[in-house]
Amino acid sequence: MARATPGTGSGDAGPSHPDFASLIVRVATHKDRKAFGLLFTHFAPRVKTYMLRLGATPQAAEELSQETLLTLWRKAGLFDPSGASASGWIYTIARNLRRDRLRRENHPAETQPELGAMLQEVAQPDAVVDTLDLESRVREAVSTLSDEQKRVVQLSFFEDRPHAEIASVLDIPLGTVKSRLRLAMKHLRTHLGEIV
Repeated sequence: MARATPGTGSGDAGPSHPDFASLIVRVATHKDRKAFGLLFTHFAPRVKTYMLRLGATPQAAEELSQETLLTLWRKAGLFDPSGASASGWIYTIARNLRRDRLRRENHPAETQPELGAMLQEVAQPDAVVDTLDLESRVREAVSTLSDEQKRVVQLSFFEDRPHAEIASVLDIPLGTVKSRLRLAMKHLRTHLGEIV
């Protein structure tokens, strides 16, 4: 499995704020079942909710969340804590598993894809240009946010942390977190129009 590369590890160590990156490393190096249990307890319901938001049925969402964590158990050695946040890496696994499942469901009889099917999977030039353009526009819009707004956006959307935890990590009131997120989203909508 390819390594994801967004962000850094997740936050404060301790019972209420475990360092998820360190837990994955413990699974990789020692097959630590306690560390895996903490990861499973935290991420399985979140991955399931994420899958439901993407349109999966409750049963498929449950199966995908379990499959995601089992993949984490088997492939924890591929995680690079210096280049990937724990949550980013886990959600990348989940997205890949969902994509693979959708592909299997759409083409159940295919065991060896034919040339036509392989060509269909290759992105068309216009689609590639559109995607690169969108990524460029999003990067440019995010770069115009204040440092404070960038930080809450990163913690909320890329590290999937609850607002109360963000307030604790940044040592600011909960209302300030919500206000910064609201202002950041308003700013991004102004720059990106219908995309956000």
